[in-house]
Amino acid sequence: MDLAIQLLSKLLERQQIRVTFPDLTLTAQEMVEASSYQALCQIREILRDDSLSDPECFEKIERIVCLFEQIGSNCGSRHDFG
Repeated sequence: MDLAIQLLSKLLERQQIRVTFPDLTLTAQEMVEASSYQALCQIREILRDDSLSDPECFEKIERIVCLFEQIGSNCGSRHDFG
């Protein structure tokens, strides 16, 4: 059986492959944007969680908070030092 799979594999590698998703209504860009937006929402929720504390990662968290502020998003009390 291994020989048959090898032969079939060699024969098929020369063929054109076309993949379709007939029920897919979003473009690739729309899917990436939606996924990115979901990730940003999840990161924002982590930053808003006041129960989390990790002094060794403060600088990384600070950079993420600043990035969110640059795009106009409030991350809660993580950046409220006063």
